[in-house]
Amino acid sequence: MVIGCTATGFPLASADRDWYPYYNEDEYTEFYTPPNPLPESRPGELIRTEPSRLVLEPSGELGMIMATGTRVMYRSTDARGNANAVTGTYFEPFNDWPGQGPRPLIVYGPGTQGQGDQCAPSRQFNQGIHWSPYLDIAFNYEELFVSTMVARGFAILMTDYEGLGTLGTVHTYVNRLSQGHAMLDAARAARLLPDTSLTPDGPTAFWGYSQGGGASASAAELAPSYAPELNIVGSYAGAPPANLAEMMPYADGSALVGAVGYALNSVIQTYPEAEAAIRSKLTPRGEDLLYKTKNQCVAETLTKFMFRHLQPYFTEPVDEMMRQEPFRGLFELQRIGTLRPNSPVLININRFDPLVPWTAANQLGRDWCAMGVDVEFRTNEQPPFLNKAIVNHGLPMLVDGEPAMQWIADRFNGVPTAPNCGQF
Repeated sequence: MVIGCTATGFPLASADRDWYPYYNEDEYTEFYTPPNPLPESRPGELIRTEPSRLVLEPSGELGMIMATGTRVMYRSTDARGNANAVTGTYFEPFNDWPGQGPRPLIVYGPGTQGQGDQCAPSRQFNQGIHWSPYLDIAFNYEELFVSTMVARGFAILMTDYEGLGTLGTVHTYVNRLSQGHAMLDAARAARLLPDTSLTPDGPTAFWGYSQGGGASASAAELAPSYAPELNIVGSYAGAPPANLAEMMPYADGSALVGAVGYALNSVIQTYPEAEAAIRSKLTPRGEDLLYKTKNQCVAETLTKFMFRHLQPYFTEPVDEMMRQEPFRGLFELQRIGTLRPNSPVLININRFDPLVPWTAANQLGRDWCAMGVDVEFRTNEQPPFLNKAIVNHGLPMLVDGEPAMQWIADRFNGVPTAPNCGQF
């Protein structure tokens, strides 16, 4: 899974424009404000597009992403079935696709970026590094994989998810339906873009780790009902948070305990009828957590809330509260593994992941296997190390990334799968 800002969602300090010549406040305001009302259109239809500068760092002189970037806003559907607008970035590779068939598309679900609008990957790709005084800093760590993928000929559309980037809506962090819809509609939107090398019915795969792993897994199981026309050949779900209730003890005292604030803000945004009940369980410190994290990127949240315990944020014992309504029902709504994907899935996680439970990811795989899904479950055995610093959550993202990329390439090239249901 893996920064303050103004009420508009991005920094306004003139100091930003002095040191960072590529920051343009008006540009972001204009593009990221959804039309009101939204146009009458189908999920996945494009609302607006514009060219996007792609850099690894602000100057753009220390390397490049080998692709042409297009910033997109497209129509999607929130968790309540209402139309919404989601933004993202499409990457058209300079290199040809060396594999079989037409150029493939990877719909990329990013890991935890934060909850402020300035954290959106589609903004970070044209900044390289985001900063405004004093701790609002974001490094676009997803560019490590994107750079490799486009160099190998994969086209990519990375979604920002609901509310991350777009003004006026709180990011619905780890919401199963919202994220799954955003991924599936990103696949539709990419194939509607003009002047790309994609074919209308070409192959698509989903990719994500941590928050992105949950989004990829959700997209895989929602596809048969929500987007049956898509030609999906596989999904990579790295360290997917398949059961949020099981994560709570893992988050307690960890470097990323502040992500609980993201999750509660997301619940309040999506299910406002539960807001009073949730806030009645918060102490003043809990209210402060929600207020501050709503506008932070992950680096600032790490810096300001790392290693805190959850209990001081709540008026009742956390484990008891999670078994009560509305918390129990709200967490159950987000559990992944109740629907059947119609394409192969690779699940990868470290056995000693200190943030996303191995047991929940394993249960996800077994639930899908029971439905007859083609599942390959891989366990990384990297031993425990500095658990509360979530080393064994972040490092496997890099260690397991290359084998996962090869697995995705095999799906596009028609290589037979190697499911291991009944063996994990």
